[in-house]
Amino acid sequence: MAVRVEIISIGTLARNPFWGETGSVRPSHATTTLIRDGETNLLVDPSVPAELMAHRLDERVGLRPEQIDRVFLTSFRPVHRRSIALFKEAEWLLAEAEREAVNAHLNALVRGSDGGEIETSYEELSEELELLGRTQAAGDKLTPSVHLFPSPGVTPGSTALLIAEERTAIVAGDAIITREHYEQGRVFERCVNHDAARESFLAISEVADLIVPGHGNLFLADRQFE
Repeated sequence: MAVRVEIISIGTLARNPFWGETGSVRPSHATTTLIRDGETNLLVDPSVPAELMAHRLDERVGLRPEQIDRVFLTSFRPVHRRSIALFKEAEWLLAEAEREAVNAHLNALVRGSDGGEIETSYEELSEELELLGRTQAAGDKLTPSVHLFPSPGVTPGSTALLIAEERTAIVAGDAIITREHYEQGRVFERCVNHDAARESFLAISEVADLIVPGHGNLFLADRQFE
């Protein structure tokens, strides 16, 4: 592949239901992927804390944070962006549908009009809105070879990335959260719309040769689902 896809940090779940775990046994973090297309360094879902993220970048690919050109979030869930502030010089990108949904949700919480009990302080909501405001709506293509692949369901605007070369690789985010979920044909339990999540799961499974799941290592896509 002319485009290089490299796993910077392999994610994990706090509780993996396929490992017989009934409660949280470890900190959850998302898989962080680097996509190198020509001169562009695109980092996806910087999840681990900043100091560890900088170390992993150096350890895996010999890059410094300032050498990352763009950061893309497959969703705005906090676990996908723990160390985004490390990349001050990069563009921060989020799918427009996710950005709009998060903005509407946060503003509803600020107004107290979401209909639920507010567990987040006004200061925390303001910080979230400020961080969201720092992001930009991503276009259909992030580089010549990297395309957005909308995959709603886990969140309203969850979006995977498709790299179409000799083999089709998809950085799936939480649309396919682990290899075990893929093998069992199951979507992530924590989704806002199960039917949409299922459709996204099937769409990725149908076109991908390689999948980077939201919380696991890259694997070959070798299953057919109904």
